[in-house]
Amino acid sequence: MAVADRSVMTGRPEVLFPLFAQITVLDGIGPKTAHLLEAAGQNAPRDLLMTLPQSGIDRSVRATVQGAELPGVVTVEVTIGQHRPPRTKGGAYRVTVMDASTAFQIVFFHARGDYVQKLLPTGEKRVVSGRVELFDGMPQMVHPDHVLAEDRMEELPTFEPIYPLTGGVTQKVMSRAVRDALSRAPQLDEWIDPAQKAKAAWPSWQAALQEAHAPDAVSDLGPAAPARERLAYDEFLAHQLTLALARAQRRRAPGVKSEGNGRLRARVLAGLPYRPTDAQSRAIDEITADMAISQRMNRLLQGDVGAGKTLVAFMALLTAVEAGGQGVLMAPTSILALQHLESLQPLAEQAGVVLDILTGRDKGAERAAKLQALVRGNIQILVGTHAVFQDDVQFRDLRLAIVDEQHRFGVRQRLKLGEKGIAADVLVMTATPIPRSLALAQYGDMDVSVLDEKPPGRKPVKTALVSSERLDEVVAHLRDAVSKGRQAYWVCPLVEESEVMDLAAAEERFKHLRSVFDETQIGLVHGQMPHSDRDATMARFVLGEIKVLVATTVIEVGVNVPNASIMVIERAEHFGLAQLHQLRGRVGRGDQASTCLLVYQAPLGDAGTQRLRTLRETEDGFRISEVDLEMRGAGDVIGTAQSGVPRFRIADLEHQSALMAIAQSDARRLLADDPNLTSPRGQAARTLLWLMRQDEAIRLISVG
Repeated sequence: MAVADRSVMTGRPEVLFPLFAQITVLDGIGPKTAHLLEAAGQNAPRDLLMTLPQSGIDRSVRATVQGAELPGVVTVEVTIGQHRPPRTKGGAYRVTVMDASTAFQIVFFHARGDYVQKLLPTGEKRVVSGRVELFDGMPQMVHPDHVLAEDRMEELPTFEPIYPLTGGVTQKVMSRAVRDALSRAPQLDEWIDPAQKAKAAWPSWQAALQEAHAPDAVSDLGPAAPARERLAYDEFLAHQLTLALARAQRRRAPGVKSEGNGRLRARVLAGLPYRPTDAQSRAIDEITADMAISQRMNRLLQGDVGAGKTLVAFMALLTAVEAGGQGVLMAPTSILALQHLESLQPLAEQAGVVLDILTGRDKGAERAAKLQALVRGNIQILVGTHAVFQDDVQFRDLRLAIVDEQHRFGVRQRLKLGEKGIAADVLVMTATPIPRSLALAQYGDMDVSVLDEKPPGRKPVKTALVSSERLDEVVAHLRDAVSKGRQAYWVCPLVEESEVMDLAAAEERFKHLRSVFDETQIGLVHGQMPHSDRDATMARFVLGEIKVLVATTVIEVGVNVPNASIMVIERAEHFGLAQLHQLRGRVGRGDQASTCLLVYQAPLGDAGTQRLRTLRETEDGFRISEVDLEMRGAGDVIGTAQSGVPRFRIADLEHQSALMAIAQSDARRLLADDPNLTSPRGQAARTLLWLMRQDEAIRLISVG
């Protein structure tokens, strides 16, 4: 990529300077107010422009307060009558006024008489606007919001925008500052694709700002209002341009072609007792095509619980081996790594490839032997934990790195893993269904394969809601099932987000169940246990020695115990939808009918009812994730702290998800046509990146 032009190398384009000035340049913003605004992240005029009104007040003028819906805001022209100063200090100062039909009072507290006389001179006409309430049958307007002479009426908007406020900043101050900021907004060249802009009937950027800050009605405040929609699209486009630039840069890094001959994969497929689903076949084809080109693959494999990600991953690993290289599959815990080893071993034997495992438990001579085998290429596929990050772990020819359960690994760890091989392809797997809009926001730099079908033979899990008053029946049901050789999980409630209290609840339940069952049949796992103890307990559960596993929410995603067919979730109303769905996914993995009992404490609130009913009615993780998004918002669904999802000022991921998809395809198309962003539209897009503070993107252009 050519060196970028001087404006990018030296800084922000001059046309944007007024928007990035000190916030104190704005009308009415002194040092004290500036300090309050800056504490809320409003550091420049640009930030006020992107703080849109959250509601509005109808200030249209009425003839009279009679017939108005009270209490409520009324705007009316009045003739000012008698002033009645307060009889006692701090009492009410009352002014009688007359509109077209009736008299009413305007009331002030702690007001100076000369101020009120000047504001409302007896005998003159004024337009007053404020909240009117009935007091002893008489309408009263206490401290009017606006008092205007007839010749200044046009200053009062028919529909007054109301801004979200920072503590200590008034609506009046905010409105003045925004008006000044709007006067500084320049005309900017258009960065939106002309066809898209025409199709959506969007105004220009400057006009959209003016309209969004001067709504005419409540409908202008919604996400579908053209001005707001356009400004939201600008945010999405800047975000997707940043991701597309990161993607383009990664693709420019040297890669290795890993083109397999299909021989090993054919052996495995021939030995399967079922045919892969269409979704699995499609994902395998997409990954194989990515690996066959010299650009580095950076793909997300997203599948619901039990959708068959492991087979897809193994096919990708075999492609790497067929091409003469090695592959690595990483899991977040040693117990999950062991489970991957167990499930993949029979497939590896069918294919005739050498599969091994490396975890923190490997020590001394055994570890040294594995490391030598890796360097020589004798181990073709390695399963491991983060232990494979250690500097002494070297591969002969690592072609593919697969990361399972991405949200448990940081981006830095992903990159470090890729560095293990010369330009190794990277495949990230997640069993947490994410709504499409969030996937685009979080993983927009990656290509995405989705497994949205279940392999044949997986039985649905019957989900039932049970009141906690019927806990004895649940225990009796469990005893009956255990006597027939079945196993169960019992997940204890989240207690005020406190691990100590969660643990107390789990220990209490563990003691209770031990008094009912043979105590050797009950196990307990929780986050405070040493890893070795937890792994030992889980291993006994996997072997069937423990029949009922009592746990806090540390039950690892992906733990596979086919004989476990009952999941009890106590105080289920305290859990998020996605978490409940993941926990339910621990059962229904064998050939027995499985049950998930959601034990709740009555009475259930509306949100709790909606969550538990949704879970009872569907097993579709993607549908569940959409409901979760509607109920909780983007940050909560994937945990803001580790989500990687940006905080948008105007755009609303829940209600404008379709715009994100358009922005992604537009950003990728623009960069494909104009990789250096040097065309007129490309230059405008650079301005957009500066406007949206996407410094990282600008750096990618600069160093490209």
